[in-house]
Amino acid sequence: MKKLEKRAIICVLLALVLLGGLGYFVYHFATEGNEWAAFYTNRAVNSNGHLARGTLEDVNGETLLKNRHGEMKFSSDYETRCALVHLTGDDKNNIATGANNVMADKLVGYNILNGTYTFGGDGRIVRLTVDSEVCKEAYSALYGYSGTVGVYNYKTGEIICAVSTPAYDPDNPPDLSEDDTSGTYINRLFSWTTPPGSTFKVATAAAALENKSDARQWSYECEGVQEYGPDKVTDLEAHGHVNLKSALAVSCNCGFGELTLDLGPVVMEKSVKKYGLTKVYDVDGIKTKAGTFDFPAKAKVNLAWAGVGQHNDMINPASMMVFMGGIANDGEAVNPKIVKSVEFANGRSAGFLPTSGSEQIMDSEIAHRLKKYLRNNVRQTYGDYMFPGLKVCAKSGTAEVDKTKSPNALFTGFVKNSDYPYAFIVVVENGGYGTETAGYIANRVLQKIKEVK
Repeated sequence: MKKLEKRAIICVLLALVLLGGLGYFVYHFATEGNEWAAFYTNRAVNSNGHLARGTLEDVNGETLLKNRHGEMKFSSDYETRCALVHLTGDDKNNIATGANNVMADKLVGYNILNGTYTFGGDGRIVRLTVDSEVCKEAYSALYGYSGTVGVYNYKTGEIICAVSTPAYDPDNPPDLSEDDTSGTYINRLFSWTTPPGSTFKVATAAAALENKSDARQWSYECEGVQEYGPDKVTDLEAHGHVNLKSALAVSCNCGFGELTLDLGPVVMEKSVKKYGLTKVYDVDGIKTKAGTFDFPAKAKVNLAWAGVGQHNDMINPASMMVFMGGIANDGEAVNPKIVKSVEFANGRSAGFLPTSGSEQIMDSEIAHRLKKYLRNNVRQTYGDYMFPGLKVCAKSGTAEVDKTKSPNALFTGFVKNSDYPYAFIVVVENGGYGTETAGYIANRVLQKIKEVK
């Protein structure tokens, strides 16, 4: 009898193990089946180590990439191929954000019910949100600089422009050495971080408006230098008497350094997290790189410089773009997306419906105040003539990265016109001053958007 009881217990335990294993398998099948199906050893959808099916298009239906029988056939237009190589990838899989790496399941046509079955066996058409004409303009405007241009609709989350340089022709990929430092294979919009320079002052201003009851009455007398013992924060010139609005317009380092000390490291750390500047966004399978910040409590000069956008501040360009979009959208930051639709070859929807979540990163009243400040920046400092036909709200940045080279130039903001609800970020490595280089590129891209939309 005891033997029967023991055997019964063993059978029950084995059954539980079996059920547990089955549950484990079903869970991973449901969550990771797409990766299994598109894995390179699956000969039904791969040939010669590459996808054998699937088409990638821009938002207007222009073909960017066709996978056919293990060959990647790219656009016939050279500039389109170069401008969008960091989204299409190449046949050597050099780029981590290339479609055949991150969108393989959508391209081959996988779903949990039908597996990888598709009509005609050609896979599916993945239509991106990017406009190849706008991306070509951004690529041309960067003109040999290393950098990135990102533009997205702050109402819908759709990325219309995602260009990273240096780029190359995927029909003729370079053979770079292991110690190459050009960053050619890096998608600088999603997979990179850079010092924000004075663009970060927008975040400091937001933190002040949210956490300092008298922020709108705050003022500072800028003499061009603010000393902290043997160390100091400097400006190119003395700005005289400034308040929060005018300090942002003239980009007063000394004033924002003092404001940061007043707010303190705890408030600053909470603020950058709340504004999404340390967040990892999932852009339809492409993960952005998290921004990093250091607000030291004991080193006043370092804390001051951190509030200005220097010290150890590092932002991801896409995250800064979304932050600006959140200000434009009354404090609600819409998550970015890059897939417009997934369709069968006959044009029927394949059932994939991309959605964009959102997060309230600040009160609408704070966002409204910042809109006024950023609009004032353009009117007072940069000039409306820079952006004909558009009401642009923006902030420039000049970030020191290497004293032996020119600083990085940044320009970020959004368009206030209801017909063009776009937020943007431009970063030009070693491009000099933000307005002159990055601001010029921003206008070229925005004017192109105005032309094609």
